[in-house]
Amino acid sequence: MTTSTPFFFIDVFAERPLTGNPLALVPDADDLTVNQMRDIAREFNQSETTFLLRPTRPGAAWRLRSFTPIGAEVDGAGHNALGAWLWLADQGLTGDEPSRTLTQEIGGDVLPVEVVRRPGQGVRIVMEQSAPVFGPVIEDARRLVATLGLRPEDLSPDRQAQVVSTGVAHLLVPLVDRAAVDRTVVESRALAAILAEAGAEGCYVYTTAPGEPKADAYSRFFNPTVGIVEDPATGTAAGPLAALLTRTRQVDGGQVVIEQGHELGRPSRIQLEVDGDRVRISGSGIVTGRGELRLA
Repeated sequence: MTTSTPFFFIDVFAERPLTGNPLALVPDADDLTVNQMRDIAREFNQSETTFLLRPTRPGAAWRLRSFTPIGAEVDGAGHNALGAWLWLADQGLTGDEPSRTLTQEIGGDVLPVEVVRRPGQGVRIVMEQSAPVFGPVIEDARRLVATLGLRPEDLSPDRQAQVVSTGVAHLLVPLVDRAAVDRTVVESRALAAILAEAGAEGCYVYTTAPGEPKADAYSRFFNPTVGIVEDPATGTAAGPLAALLTRTRQVDGGQVVIEQGHELGRPSRIQLEVDGDRVRISGSGIVTGRGELRLA
């Protein structure tokens, strides 16, 4: 007997197909074991594969579980969750109101999600992340830049690399300009050691130097701890960066736009709103493919 399960591909933080961050999504995943989820994530080899399940916590509409290609589970609400909600909206499972708020169970949290329908512009998803937690700074700057293939002068002279979380802790590394961000070449094993010591999962190099396309920050993301060489759009890192830029008054008004993915040929534009401890991330995307995965 042949057993198969449907899957979809969604380009997240994208205005047109084949841009943004691709997500593999498996709906109706309640009958899959955790080992099967990990095997499927390895098969798709995307930065994350998300599975939709029945919720286990009161008040949640859906439960989301996401895995990287090496089987590491990701708990934060980033492109992994945003893409799932874009698919739910595309399937007509979130209603047809101009704006509707539902909730998602992800990791240990139940978080609100707003589905916004804009006439002539498609659906936009607005997700709330956990309250920001500002962690340690990295004192050994020379060791850090060496793992990034950079020189000490590539680091921002007036800011330190710091661990920040809005659900997942990442190391945020400020660089002097966009050229330095583009020159970054990670030594994965050495970076993984620094991240482990700092209590961080991934590394987000960024600059606030002006340039084109216009944004508040220009960034790249590396996560050797969960098997992601580089990610084209990382909501769980963009949230912490937006919180940090707002806290240090590098942006005004709490509205933050972050560009990512250009070095991978997958330009992504991530929009965030920070109001005190409330961090919200928003984006659109496109369901670009579907199929069936044969499991037996």
